[in-house]
Amino acid sequence: MGPLPSGEEEEELPAMMKGLSHLFGAREDVMHGDAAANHNSLLPDEREFQRAAKMNNLETMEKLFKKSVNINAVDTLKRTALHFAVARSHTSAVDFLLHHKARLDMADQEGMNALHFAAQNNSVKIVDYFLQDLHLTDLNKPDGRGRKPFLLASEKGHADMINNLIALKLFTSEKDQEGNTALHLAAKNGHSEVVEILLKQWEEINDLNQNGETPFYLSVEGGHEKCAELLLEAGSDINILTHNNSSALQIAIQNGHLSLVTFLIDKNIDLVPKPEQKNSPLHLAVINNHLPVVKTLLDANHDINFLNHRQETPLHLAADLGNVELVEMLLKAGCDLKTMDKNGKTALAVASRSNYALIVDMIIKAERYYATEQAHLGHGDDWSDFGLSFKQDHSIQTKQIRSSLWNLAYNQLKPQEWKKLALFWKFTDEQIRAIEEQWTGKKSYKEHGHRMLLIWLHGILLAHQNPVKHIYEDLVAAGFQHLAEKIRAQSSTDVDSRKCEIS
Repeated sequence: MGPLPSGEEEEELPAMMKGLSHLFGAREDVMHGDAAANHNSLLPDEREFQRAAKMNNLETMEKLFKKSVNINAVDTLKRTALHFAVARSHTSAVDFLLHHKARLDMADQEGMNALHFAAQNNSVKIVDYFLQDLHLTDLNKPDGRGRKPFLLASEKGHADMINNLIALKLFTSEKDQEGNTALHLAAKNGHSEVVEILLKQWEEINDLNQNGETPFYLSVEGGHEKCAELLLEAGSDINILTHNNSSALQIAIQNGHLSLVTFLIDKNIDLVPKPEQKNSPLHLAVINNHLPVVKTLLDANHDINFLNHRQETPLHLAADLGNVELVEMLLKAGCDLKTMDKNGKTALAVASRSNYALIVDMIIKAERYYATEQAHLGHGDDWSDFGLSFKQDHSIQTKQIRSSLWNLAYNQLKPQEWKKLALFWKFTDEQIRAIEEQWTGKKSYKEHGHRMLLIWLHGILLAHQNPVKHIYEDLVAAGFQHLAEKIRAQSSTDVDSRKCEIS
């Protein structure tokens, strides 16, 4: 049961419409055919009459009127022919209906009378006729939702109608049943021209509706940057929380409005959540999987390690959600990997518990990378984060060494031997447990060993060291001389084979 569509351009008001106020002196005079007006179904002639009013077909209307059709008959939504004619700005049809004593005071199922329909469909000339010529100011009352015509025109963004109603002294800052003013409705629907007009009349710009939302908040929620800018310039409070403790920044993040997030940050909105808010803006961006918003917040120096109401960092959430791209972004930004949530779990433990092997491996790579980076700080060696990534390596450049490591893990290392190597390479007990958590059967040790070797390879490559030389030397040092020789032999075979291919 929405508003009726407006279809045609306004016609010029016929001269004969002027001076008809005598028709509305007494209600008894305008009750023609009112017995059928309370029925919720239409007779065939009544249905045709309403259709003719919608189409501005005066010939059909005249013909049916002569057959004594009830011009005030209502359809299932309690709408009359006059409602339809007004909604479509058919001034000729409106003129006909008024001359034939159509009732102006009838409201449809939503409590909307002819003035409501005229206002929300921008029928300026008809509004002028009702109010200036016929002086029917009693039509200016709330509909079923508590909205006067001024609020309906604001909701639809009809600037001409708003200016007209203001000139007719029908401006109102009254609220509807949901506590919304005309400014709330215009801002919510992105009608910047109407917002600009209303601001010249407005006093309480931070007025709250029943949800505790300001016009500014609603403009942000709808993604309407121009309205938000106008309201902010007019003095809106950027940091007011709604009754459910949502801020403008949080709703922009939840709805993925990147440009508005940037706008709000540029306007110095508070990035630190209030105590009553469960999550920080960064937590919400992670929960809603908005990578560009996460990046924007990080660029704005949002605290990457902020704890939410469950003492989780954004990384805890990303790990629990199994979101590789978000985990990658947070790891590269240098988040704290040691923080524990209220259950005593690190992000690594969360990922491990959730069975996200890829993310477990990424976090271990990051832990080892940052630990080594700290140890090498200021030593002027080749350690570099150029091209830093913690994701799985699928590059052609490392294909050969990755193949050798796969062969080592699946065909040569015995159960428990991968752990011996892991300890030699200073994997922590927590890291080893996290790798082991993903159990796929009795031969899981092969997969565990392979993952551990690829994590080791990641660190070697970031340090710009030779992985073939290192794996040989480390296997020897860890007591796997026979495996070291196999690796060396395999590497020599690979080199010879490449030489043959080149020649």
